Amino acid sequence: MEWRETVAQVKRRAYKDETYWGRPVPNFGDPEATGLIVGLAPAAHGANRTGRMFTGDRSGDWLYRAMHRAGLASQPHSTHANDGLQLHGVMITAMNHCAPPANKPTPEEMRTCHPFMLQTLALRPWHAILCLGSLAWESTWRTLGARPPVKFGHGAHAPHGELTVLASYHPSQQNTQTGTLTEPMLDEVMKEFARLVSRAD
Repeated sequence: MEWRETVAQVKRRAYKDETYWGRPVPNFGDPEATGLIVGLAPAAHGANRTGRMFTGDRSGDWLYRAMHRAGLASQPHSTHANDGLQLHGVMITAMNHCAPPANKPTPEEMRTCHPFMLQTLALRPWHAILCLGSLAWESTWRTLGARPPVKFGHGAHAPHGELTVLASYHPSQQNTQTGTLTEPMLDEVMKEFARLVSRAD
């Protein structure tokens, strides 16, 4: 918590004239959503700056473009909290709501934020959950009170009652710049996620 606030005060040179959010980042999306996207944690100069999940960083650029192509977002970009973006049938959350050092939540931070994940899962009768990255996959299944029936991998999916849990590689720069995750790969998973979300309507 102290680190996220320090970042908000010190800032990055490119954003020195901006007021950082610097607090826990709330869930973002459609209040009537039947689909949930689970990320890792707010980026220090992304969501920790803008106050909106996956907003203001390159991971978000990839995510919202894919969501827009799949019909889940009203526009292909998310630059700040008042840019008019709306999500259709989807809410976005994260395992951790505070930006961690080096984008790596500690076990203590994960335990602290676990109740928020429980609350999010209890909000709605979810029909589909898309987990971005292996940690989100493992955390989601743990919160569901079950062991993953299949190993994490891009495109992995498994049912949990009426719910389907899907997996994608995280759209981090490490994955996108190395080609571990390509836009067609992300589109394929997002298209299936959108199909499950729309089927719930």
